[in-house]
Amino acid sequence: MPNEILLDCLGMKCPRPIIELAKAARKSPPGTILRVLSDDLAFESDANAWCDTGKGKLLSLSKEGQNATALIELL
Repeated sequence: MPNEILLDCLGMKCPRPIIELAKAARKSPPGTILRVLSDDLAFESDANAWCDTGKGKLLSLSKEGQNATALIELL
């Protein structure tokens, strides 16, 4: 079972959630799942763009009101 890391980025404004995601990705092995919580309006598009770089695979992205939760598998 892959290791999962929770990144609580609630209250952080752009670009901080993606900076925190990238920092966690650098410290973690491929196959790790990052569960990222964010209420930043740009987070959804930023998470997609970060995964498009080939560093991660966006497994899911759900929204509940302002809050988004992304599950990203590191490649």
